[in-house]
Amino acid sequence: MSDLLERAREARENAYAPYSEYAVGAALRTADGTVYTGCNIENANYSNSLHAEEVALGSAVRDGHREFDRLAVSSAAEDGVTPCGMCRQSLAEFCAESFVVVCEGADDPVEYELGELLPETITREMVER
Repeated sequence: MSDLLERAREARENAYAPYSEYAVGAALRTADGTVYTGCNIENANYSNSLHAEEVALGSAVRDGHREFDRLAVSSAAEDGVTPCGMCRQSLAEFCAESFVVVCEGADDPVEYELGELLPETITREMVER
């Protein structure tokens, strides 16, 4: 777990956050052990900003990955930041409820399961009805 969190911290260093000054990094591990990182990229039009988790997920999916093992998220504030609702839903498209999300806290990392963070998620089965 510490290696993945360290990769999230390293990714955070590349964040572009001139408006919020809230840098976030994410490291997503695929089922085969490949790690993809992402950082938040802000835009003056906030709705065009990219979140660290979606940058990592998008890169992994672009390269053909569809199964993921674990995600680590780190903010410069080390305040226990969790993925936002939009990122949780994006992760739920590919990950089971038991998918582990590691968040960097002030003292120790905290682990969640995706199902805890996003209960009753919208699923493919709901859309295909």
